[in-house]
Amino acid sequence: MDISSYSRYLGIDIGGTKVALRVVGDSGQGPAASAEEAFRWPPDGGPAADLALLADRLRSLLSRLPGGAAGLRGVGVALPASCDADGTVLTWPGRPGWAGLGLVPALHRMLPGVPLVHADDGDLAALAEARAAGRADVVYLGVGTGVGGGVVHEGQLWPGPGRGSCEIGHLVVDRSGPRCDCGRTGCVQGLASGPATLRRAAGLRGAPVDFTGLTTGLRAGERWAVDAVEASATALALAVVGVAELARPGLAVVGGGFGTGVPGYAARVAAHVRELTRPGVAPVPVAPAALGGLSSLDGALLLASQTFGRRVPAPL
Repeated sequence: MDISSYSRYLGIDIGGTKVALRVVGDSGQGPAASAEEAFRWPPDGGPAADLALLADRLRSLLSRLPGGAAGLRGVGVALPASCDADGTVLTWPGRPGWAGLGLVPALHRMLPGVPLVHADDGDLAALAEARAAGRADVVYLGVGTGVGGGVVHEGQLWPGPGRGSCEIGHLVVDRSGPRCDCGRTGCVQGLASGPATLRRAAGLRGAPVDFTGLTTGLRAGERWAVDAVEASATALALAVVGVAELARPGLAVVGGGFGTGVPGYAARVAAHVRELTRPGVAPVPVAPAALGGLSSLDGALLLASQTFGRRVPAPL
């Protein structure tokens, strides 16, 4: 099937560790064709090198499609960084060298003439997961290099466009906890991100721990691995219970590359939510992300299709 006969949307999910790209063609009756690519940032690359790599991978992806960028109806971008209205990065602890970078203008230069819309990656993941679950009220927690999140309330992002994103990762849940990348102590992100959990595991084990070692130790019931993961799950559960007191979500979703990669992680969070919920209140159900570690990418495509044309049918 010739994808050039259909509306095409490009989704870009920019993460602190890796980037995912996907083009979906939409005939109005279902995805017509797609192409995708993913890559990791170089560990010591600066903004210029990062942007050059992103531009190269975009060219590679689009070269596989008839018409290249000319056939794109619109682009949706999921961003973990705090940006101003013009798309300039204000802060991004995941890649601190990007502060001051005109990211959205740079993307426009890579894709000249193609309309582009961007939003917080946690918000977009929440929107995509709410649609996948068929729920109008969802809280999403994406656990990876950091902890992102979003809230969908009555089918809409909350607090809503123009009022900022729902920074669940920066809820303070333990003032005696470790320092977060944002500079405060006790944030959910400082306690429950992938790197934070690995650091805790290494401290408990007395030796370095990578992700494979952690999951292997967890499956084997090693005390250091179980305790490290349980502490992170508790921090996430505290965030869920706190948000539930305000927004009353019908479902909490745990996603992100780390959150979906750790065996039984969502079930551990659910157990702590049940323990922490006050008497007389029903605990919020907790489920793993239906879209796996790519919720933000699906949300970026959803945003592009809703903004610039026909909706991309679910599931993506």
